[in-house]
Amino acid sequence: MFKTLDEQIEILKAKGLLIQDIEKAKDILLRENYFFISGYRHIFLKSPKEQYFLPGTTFEELYAFFTFDRSLRNIFFKNILVIENNLKSIFSYQLSRRYGVKEKDYLKEINFSNDGKKSRQVSDVLRKMKRQIRVNGSQHSATMHYMNNYGYIPLWVLVKVLSFGIISELYNILKPEDQLSISEYYNLDVENFSIFLTLLSNYRNLCAHEDILFDNRSQREIIDNEYHLKLNIPMMDDEYIYGKNDLFALIIILKYMLKDDEFRHLVYEIDYEIALLDGKVSTIPVGKILNRIGFPNNWRAIIDL
Repeated sequence: MFKTLDEQIEILKAKGLLIQDIEKAKDILLRENYFFISGYRHIFLKSPKEQYFLPGTTFEELYAFFTFDRSLRNIFFKNILVIENNLKSIFSYQLSRRYGVKEKDYLKEINFSNDGKKSRQVSDVLRKMKRQIRVNGSQHSATMHYMNNYGYIPLWVLVKVLSFGIISELYNILKPEDQLSISEYYNLDVENFSIFLTLLSNYRNLCAHEDILFDNRSQREIIDNEYHLKLNIPMMDDEYIYGKNDLFALIIILKYMLKDDEFRHLVYEIDYEIALLDGKVSTIPVGKILNRIGFPNNWRAIIDL
């Protein structure tokens, strides 16, 4: 049911939210959307059942948490884009070297997994890639250049118009030796690398569409690894409670896949945003925020491991 800005304000106030500047709050609600801002209220509530804010919670704190999550999305998004570009370059290099530079050569089904269980998946991924050639052949400047001047589109150009999702799917239909040649670049085995690609693709889309990030939990979990052990992450029922399907799992993935200086800068940026939020929010402690994100208290130590 539609609610005016005044009605939205009254709903928030009725739930115990303190609003010091009504006009500023109305302007924020108009620009940012009541639905999305209210999506951050849960951490400020007395309990999941009691839908009332903790005493003293202000609209400014709620909005600070909203903008904190936006900053996190921007930080993660730009770093995932770096990895995406790296992956596309590595994929195109490895596959072009083995199968040629023309799409009629590198898109042959015999170049991909001969596992009968993947035959439909192979056909589906190749169909998606060929469709991108048709769609972009006369639209994208790079593909147009190659089509007009050489009559084909090399894989190192095609990858620029492929989504991260298609790249992830492409990896899963490669021959085992091709999968290994790519995953070994990151010192990862094929299984871990495949999971990482899937989660990176999902997080990329989540960040790009401005969905709530801070307490997102992915359906797939990463496999227990050295960083869970070295950080001495607590366990419950023989399972690590952080770094499996939460935002810290993404941190671990980025630790493997970014260069050391890139990863260090990522941690510094996130740490700054957490400190900034801690200075704006007094109703809840920063430890509770880290817990909801999925960060262990010693999360920064991963930078030197």
